[in-house]
Amino acid sequence: MIVALDGTVLTVVQPALQRDLGASFAQVQWTSTGYLIAVASLLVFAGRLGDRYGHRRLFAVGTLGFAAASAGVGLASGIGAVIAWRVAQGVFGALLQPATLGMLRAAFPPDRLGTPIALRTSAIGLAAAAGPVLGGALATQWGWRSVFFVGVVPALAIGVLALVVRGGVPVGRAAGPVGRSAGPAPGLDLPGAGLLAVALACLVHTLVGVPESGWTATTVAGLVVACAAGAAFARHERRTAGPLVPARLLRSPAVGPALGILVAASAAMFGALFVATYFLQEVLELDPLHGALRGVPLTVTMIVGAPLSAVLLRRAGPRRTITGAMAVLTAGVLALSQLDRTSGPVVTGAAFALLGAGFGTVMVAATAVVVRHAPESDAGVAGGLQQTAMNVGPALGIALATTLLTTLTSRTPAEGPGTPHWSAEPFLAAMPTALTALAAVAAVGALAAMRLPGLGGPGRGSAVQGAPAGAAKKGLPAPAKAPPGGTTHG
Repeated sequence: MIVALDGTVLTVVQPALQRDLGASFAQVQWTSTGYLIAVASLLVFAGRLGDRYGHRRLFAVGTLGFAAASAGVGLASGIGAVIAWRVAQGVFGALLQPATLGMLRAAFPPDRLGTPIALRTSAIGLAAAAGPVLGGALATQWGWRSVFFVGVVPALAIGVLALVVRGGVPVGRAAGPVGRSAGPAPGLDLPGAGLLAVALACLVHTLVGVPESGWTATTVAGLVVACAAGAAFARHERRTAGPLVPARLLRSPAVGPALGILVAASAAMFGALFVATYFLQEVLELDPLHGALRGVPLTVTMIVGAPLSAVLLRRAGPRRTITGAMAVLTAGVLALSQLDRTSGPVVTGAAFALLGAGFGTVMVAATAVVVRHAPESDAGVAGGLQQTAMNVGPALGIALATTLLTTLTSRTPAEGPGTPHWSAEPFLAAMPTALTALAAVAAVGALAAMRLPGLGGPGRGSAVQGAPAGAAKKGLPAPAKAPPGGTTHG
């Protein structure tokens, strides 16, 4: 919640920050871009650090560091210091985010992961919804610096508790302390971590830059470097004895497709929201507050639907749950593509409600699949891969939407150089094509969901099929019958 809240309040206070510090538009953009690059490039390596040294320990370090960096942003005297502290926030955010999933994987048996992951998703949705309102109120009353102090005290308290309170016995099984998997500590694979960081940093930087500058020589070069580094990383991982991302994870019939689904779902969702924001403000001429109110149904269905998705996952299995949710998400994007100047709050609200219901369910169910099907010794890496998918997907969707809108219409000067801006009529003509393309991305995710295991399918989250993690090491037999809801989902 603290990380999500911090990201959403920043967008509200950027204009005030720019005026107060005398910063350029490009410098203000780097307060977001620097954070995204830092967090995306380090998530998987941070997950492996948690697998090696304990997820609770990494969570504590990340949370305390995030609190300190947040205070640093609030106390910064210039835009350079703000950017540096935001990059530091990205580093510490990368440490704590995979650790949350790693701790859940260690604390709960695989068949009970759905509900805690659903509550985690609801908390993120609630924080993202409250961020703009809270940020606007604080900035109006006490200035932009105040928003960065909101999470400092809670983060310090949580970090201290994580260090002081010792982990007990995981729920439903006898094992070691929460947050540290049994067995020998995995290797760190520093060369692989470096190659992956370069690939992800270049990819995120390129995708974030496309909406601002389009496909220039610089963005194309960034994409080429990202592809080259990615290819070198894949080659290194095949040859090294202790890879950063074990092949057993990506070759899993559940983990690989689930990660692809998360990328497709988040690309369609955030690309559609990007387009919808311009529609509400440029075509319907709503101010930011009233435009945000039109999107409230999305937040409501996401927060309410996340716990319900855990029930669906338990009763219907991952294949049917995620396929249906991706279909709902696709329908929501297509509904947005049919909006025009006459669309009222009911019509737009219905489209946003479909988006929230579909995306919230996919996020819970696919995350549960990734975390459950990863061995406990690789839970941190699995969490890092899940978070990476959730960072790359939105940037990909926004870049796709911007490219299509720019190709189909002309851009006009806006308040700041490099800001994507389209006049109302050409934008309205191009909007259906851009949203239809994003719906196609969601539909591809629905097809990938059909490859997931069904209800009661073979599990891959433990050493012995269907047994709790660690059972094989202790010589325990696999249960004769799968637990309620099957062995392949949360």
